[in-house]
Amino acid sequence: MTLVRSLIALVVLAVAMPASGAVIVLDFEGIPNQAPVADFYNGGPPPGGTNYGIEFSDATLALIDADAGGDGNFANEPSPNTIMFFLDANNAILNFAAGFDTGFSFFYTSATAATVTVYEGVGATGNVLGTLDLVAQFNDNCVGDPSGSFCNWTPVGVSFAGTARSIDFGGTANFTGFDDITFGSASPGQPTAVPEPATLLTFGAGLAALARKYRRKRG
Repeated sequence: MTLVRSLIALVVLAVAMPASGAVIVLDFEGIPNQAPVADFYNGGPPPGGTNYGIEFSDATLALIDADAGGDGNFANEPSPNTIMFFLDANNAILNFAAGFDTGFSFFYTSATAATVTVYEGVGATGNVLGTLDLVAQFNDNCVGDPSGSFCNWTPVGVSFAGTARSIDFGGTANFTGFDDITFGSASPGQPTAVPEPATLLTFGAGLAALARKYRRKRG
């Protein structure tokens, strides 16, 4: 009986926990070619992506590979066929008001050196929690898809203590592409699978039924 009660308590706790601790990966798929990312991941109008509360500036655009019908001069992108880039280096800030911890990472391709900075506050304010220095590597040692000039994608990431709420991609306008931007991990990749509340509640109901059956047998 104690085991069953403990399991039910754990399910209730899991349902109450926020998903902010999960690893989130943005692949920009579903955004039209050269359309602003803007509120796509912030509850924007349909067809929007998952609402993570992540807001991009209007100078942040999605770009689709020319091989897939877009205007992108790139190849070998980590998650085909859409990437993200900035038109204005002075307006290249991402805000995540709810915050995230542990790390930040992405894949990039660049024709120039640049620096990406992780900040504690929104709007690139507060303490600097981490920096990522990017080197020009866009056509180094490329293999595979030969039809795009920006063909080398390098994974980079940074671990940090504290809670980050914004990222400044300044200095990368028109010369750097990003893909699989990852929150909560210093290595870009797959998101953490977070069980849906309905699934957890169903599991909890099953355990509760098991507990009732156990009590009837005992009684």
